[in-house]
Amino acid sequence: MNILLWHVHGSWTTSFVQGGHHYLVPVTPERGPDGLGRARTYPWPPSVEEVPPAELADRPVDAVLLQRPHEIELASRWLRRRVGRDVPAMYVEHNTPRGDVPLSRHPVADHEDVVLVHVTHFNRLFWDNGTARTRVIEHGIVDPGPRYTGELPRIAVAVNEPVRRGRITGTDLLPAFAAAAPVDVYGLGVRGLPEATGLPPDRLTVLDDPPQAELHARMARRRVYAHLPRWTSLGLSLLEAMHLAMPVVALATTEAMAAVPPGAGVLSTDPAVLVDAVHAYVEDPTLAADHGRRAREVALARYGLERFLGDWDELLSDIVTS
Repeated sequence: MNILLWHVHGSWTTSFVQGGHHYLVPVTPERGPDGLGRARTYPWPPSVEEVPPAELADRPVDAVLLQRPHEIELASRWLRRRVGRDVPAMYVEHNTPRGDVPLSRHPVADHEDVVLVHVTHFNRLFWDNGTARTRVIEHGIVDPGPRYTGELPRIAVAVNEPVRRGRITGTDLLPAFAAAAPVDVYGLGVRGLPEATGLPPDRLTVLDDPPQAELHARMARRRVYAHLPRWTSLGLSLLEAMHLAMPVVALATTEAMAAVPPGAGVLSTDPAVLVDAVHAYVEDPTLAADHGRRAREVALARYGLERFLGDWDELLSDIVTS
């Protein structure tokens, strides 16, 4: 199939475009949010084609994958077809709701002609989906392999915009973890983190937006991975760490409880429990490696790429042939 989608979420899209389809990604000269084109730090296959908006109306498109509310109007205008009626459409919700959470109505809650796909069961539960048809298709990860060595008694954290997002991403918790072991933070918008936290270079280092391959290589050398967001969808970096065979410590919030069973890491809503777990992993590399192996087993079984792509093919077949 020919699938139109925007480059919004690089990690998730990296998995999605591994399927057996042709993927049309809008590109504009300035490569802004609505025309970012192909990823530059993720390995996307040749089946992902950059297409200027002016050419989309003349291209065959079998389905549109939406990820932001304004894309419904944008796709309809660029394709000169009504999205959801003239061309099948799905809306992927990557995030937990904001604001008055029990009453947060989803932007496409009343679009019965668009299938609303949540990436976790937690997300579907907490959004008010209205009359929209819903599915849950859990994450799938391109397996980076069991690369964990854990030779460095340090904590790896991968997070985007931790300064701007603050308490949402658990940025205020970093000093407590840095007291247990040095923390290395990777992701978009991390350059201002040392100043924001007041942590010295021997307790906190940052690397802004490394290529995915470099990120995985660096993470795998750290003893433990920490996932500290209070309110977020299930972080792909957490699942990537588990695929690498890293032990993980994570706040027991949103979908993390379903993703990390006992023996694959430590979860708690008490940060002190997680800090103690970091101490235990740092002092006992064998324990860390054992939990990391279990984490990888769990991640491969539940968040493997084959299952993910199969779920999407099933949905695509349903909406395109119906």
